[in-house]
Amino acid sequence: MEYVIEMLNIRKEFPGIVANDNITLQLKKGEIHALLGENGAGKSTLMNVLFGLYQPEKGEIRVNGKKVNITNPNIANDLGIGMVHQHFMLVDTLTVTENIILGKEPTKLGHVNLKDASKEIKKISEQYGLSVDPNAKIADISVGMQQRVEILKTLYRGADILIFDEPTAVLTPQEILELIAIMKRLIAEGKSIILITHKLKEIMEVCDRVTVIRKGQGIGTVDVAETNENELASLMVGREVVFKTEKIESKPKQPVLTIENLTVKDARHVKAVNGLNLTVRAGEIIGIAGVDGNGQSELIEAITGLRKSESGTIKLNDKDITKFPPRKVTESGVGHIPQDRHKHGLVLDFPMSENIVLQTYYKKPYSKFGILDFKAITKKAKEIIAEYDVRTPSESTLARALSGGNQQKAIIGREIDRNPDLLIAAQPTRGLDVGAIEFIHKRLIEQRDQGKAVLLVSFELDEIMNVSDRIAVMYEGQIVAVVDPKETTEQGLGLLMAGSKKKETGEVNHV
Repeated sequence: MEYVIEMLNIRKEFPGIVANDNITLQLKKGEIHALLGENGAGKSTLMNVLFGLYQPEKGEIRVNGKKVNITNPNIANDLGIGMVHQHFMLVDTLTVTENIILGKEPTKLGHVNLKDASKEIKKISEQYGLSVDPNAKIADISVGMQQRVEILKTLYRGADILIFDEPTAVLTPQEILELIAIMKRLIAEGKSIILITHKLKEIMEVCDRVTVIRKGQGIGTVDVAETNENELASLMVGREVVFKTEKIESKPKQPVLTIENLTVKDARHVKAVNGLNLTVRAGEIIGIAGVDGNGQSELIEAITGLRKSESGTIKLNDKDITKFPPRKVTESGVGHIPQDRHKHGLVLDFPMSENIVLQTYYKKPYSKFGILDFKAITKKAKEIIAEYDVRTPSESTLARALSGGNQQKAIIGREIDRNPDLLIAAQPTRGLDVGAIEFIHKRLIEQRDQGKAVLLVSFELDEIMNVSDRIAVMYEGQIVAVVDPKETTEQGLGLLMAGSKKKETGEVNHV
């Protein structure tokens, strides 16, 4: 049997939108098959149809040549189909073992048999090189480890066909390499994988074939060996994509953000930022490079008023904002594109129109005498949706119904529209496709060219190299070096990020 999965002419509609318009996808046994498309192209919808979360209006699904009717995820599991979701389906307060067996608990004399389950999980974990502690609590393990738990959940249920939905969107570069090794191991053990992604590098590295969908329609399936990144980007977006961001030389002016001897503690009361100094000037983009967990999140939270600093000063345009609450920080001229768009960027159950005025709803023209003016709110939302190409059925659609990329564009539009002196962009392109990344990079550079100060924090080294005018390397809560992207390499940056001393790399100028 050549195909283990055949999705033939699948059509899925939602009110006001056709998410999948007669799409065909065929998965061969033992292959990693990429499903490529822009944010909102309909990739996750198609896989949710395969996993039984949605029912299609038209089309048929065959598993090992046999027509099937997958009306819920339990049927998908029984057919050997497992899905690793982009937003993990885990209970923080339970252990790894408890999460994996949830809904499929083995019992002994009427009690849940955790001991045997733990042994079984350890065995599967070792077989596939997943090395997870079965007794650890989900809340205490890294994002990369949580993803392994999701993979183990599918393997524990006997899955032979695994769907990975944007699996690298939340991983560090090191965790991505580990995941790629795990996927290769799964294939070697006889599994087949569908990989939903828009990261072209990863497709070229691990996939055998790729099916491209654009705006809900199937564009075609190509062999990875016979294509390249540029061709795939064009198929995905429908035009040529520029990977290298065009920009003129920066002309930095006066300091906008000045941080001196800043110390900030993390949630465990350990110093995450430790005597940090940094200056960001008008008309420049400073990129902060560093391995995740070196104090980047705490630094941003301290600047934006979300976390109290222990000592040191944060000045904006020479005004001390160190102890300002978040609203006062934003009113002083700070725009913040947060690292976690769901937690700090949006109210997911509010419509897009209300999300777009989250920072300004209490001001004129959006409210008068404490009463919201929905006509003015709708007008502003429509403007930003049009200007930032936010693909949504309407401004009254709930934020949670939009794809990650469109949620991100709305946040960026909201923050830039307030015309801040300092724009903080934390992981602004995390989980976005090449078209959206190109769009966001252009917007950051436009802000710089208009004389704004931009602080970019990213784990994507090519983004840091491509967009920044200067790169500040953060290690163990300090800026250990400031380098010029034109005079450094990714390898040199990597050494600094790993804690190599400045003099050893020979790539550092003043801090």
